[in-house]
Amino acid sequence: MRDCVADGSVLSARFTADGSFSLHSQSFAESFHSSGGALEEANSKFVLPAQLDRFTCGRCLRVLDVCFGLGYNTAALMAALPKVGGPSLNCWGLELDRLPLRLALAEPSFKALWPKNVVACLEAVSAQGCWQDACRQQSVQMLWGDARQQLRSLPTGLRLDLILLDAFSPGKCPQLWSQEFLQSLADLLAPGGRLLTYCRAAAVRSSLRHAGLELRSLLPKPGEGAGWSSGTMALRLSNDDDQSVPEMGAGWRELSVMEEEHLQTRAAVPYRDPSGMDGAPLILKRRKQEQALCHHTSTSAWQRKWQSVEFRPSC
Repeated sequence: MRDCVADGSVLSARFTADGSFSLHSQSFAESFHSSGGALEEANSKFVLPAQLDRFTCGRCLRVLDVCFGLGYNTAALMAALPKVGGPSLNCWGLELDRLPLRLALAEPSFKALWPKNVVACLEAVSAQGCWQDACRQQSVQMLWGDARQQLRSLPTGLRLDLILLDAFSPGKCPQLWSQEFLQSLADLLAPGGRLLTYCRAAAVRSSLRHAGLELRSLLPKPGEGAGWSSGTMALRLSNDDDQSVPEMGAGWRELSVMEEEHLQTRAAVPYRDPSGMDGAPLILKRRKQEQALCHHTSTSAWQRKWQSVEFRPSC
């Protein structure tokens, strides 16, 4: 597949280590998925910690997929739901660029990953922006455009069970990791709801905690330090003690001492976007200025403290 251009962005095809198709964005100088595997990432960082078996027949699973991209996270979630006896599904996708999904659907190996109903869903949302399966009581609706503005188009009073946050990294796309945007997402979570992301940045975790969410750390990959992680789960705890989330579970654990100390460093200074309209350069500049004036521990001192113990490769 040749490089494809849309709205000034260049996307190049990539195949990840598990054989699954992905893309690289020249505009963001970043790939859509880790080199370890696009499919593996969707399952390990989003489907597994979602604990879909919590949602039984008769329940409605309400999901927001932020930065829908190629559709992996929604597709993997749909593929993991029971064919019969599972919950109904209402899903909304936020995405700026229509091209990644179109390119994915043009790749035969990508379509071969999914059941027929999932392929039908992806093709429909690409072409018409929405899909519905009355028999399974499932629906997916796309909201194309800047996610910060498109949040306002969600149904009034909506409370979500899952938010899948898969934007480009904070250093490349701080607009979707600002304290204000993360607060808006947190406000949409129902009691017991979970926000899942590959991101483990201190600025993001501190903003999620500031938004009133409880933090868990996604389990590290083989070869990573025992105190580190492969992502974050943020929870809106329920008042019902029977629905409390344990410190350890399917793919997650409590934050390590190292990670907690990371949240006391300058790295934890949040990205700020008060108007919800600022571009990346201004948001990054604003954060850099705040870091220079704050009295937090330096991130380099934290790194020196933990490097010999936690950052060394596993044997």
